[in-house]
Amino acid sequence: MKIGCVGDNCIDYYDETGQAFPGGNPVNVAVYVRRLGGAASYVGAAGTDAYGALLVQALKDKGIDVSHVHVQPGSTAISHVTMRDGDRVFGAYDEGVLADFRPGAQDIEFLCGHDLVVSALWGHAEQAFAPIHAQGVPTAFDAAERPFAKAAQIAIPHTTLFFFSDDESDETELCKILQTLHALGPKVVVATRGSKGSLAYDGADFYRYGIVPCEVVDTMGAGDSYIAGFLMAWLEQRPIQACMEAGARNSAVTIGYSGAWQ
Repeated sequence: MKIGCVGDNCIDYYDETGQAFPGGNPVNVAVYVRRLGGAASYVGAAGTDAYGALLVQALKDKGIDVSHVHVQPGSTAISHVTMRDGDRVFGAYDEGVLADFRPGAQDIEFLCGHDLVVSALWGHAEQAFAPIHAQGVPTAFDAAERPFAKAAQIAIPHTTLFFFSDDESDETELCKILQTLHALGPKVVVATRGSKGSLAYDGADFYRYGIVPCEVVDTMGAGDSYIAGFLMAWLEQRPIQACMEAGARNSAVTIGYSGAWQ
């Protein structure tokens, strides 16, 4: 199984410690897919600065195909992070060269050679979902806390698996949101709910799964780990609830250490 991950990347810079970790949803998913034994590619843009070199080399070291990473003159995206009670709080964000990134025809052709393509809200890849999906390639999209944002709504008609996070809505309200989103096109819609676990809907039934108890060191990458675990199980044609369990178990590994990945 090989998953194509396209869109945003960044350096997560922890202001209190000065630590810098490569990250960004598609980048993280690619690394977690490799951790689970799959193959992965990352398509995106990095700068010519030291952080860009750090990002590309780190991905190479993890065995990620970086043949379609566009290295552009300028700075790599950086996101400032602080920690509060084991949870990460995002501060200032500089998008750098990623602001001008859009997947080109060669990128789309390359991605269509994968078993599944995944992107996220901030990656400027939503317009590529229509041609990729038209080729019969399954797609996944993570809308974070904004499932009705413009980019998410552009992607969702051409999305097989649609993810978002919502730990505030009660279950009755959340079920209605899942139904609304499912009606827009995806086969399965999944809401991650933090300590409440996750809730999924496939147009016929709702599925629930809790969390895997673990020591929480840093929640950075928890949602991306869940997505990677879910996608790998889904490609193995496992039942939806088994996919949710795989996501929760993979997430529990990630939140046990500092940074999105080691």
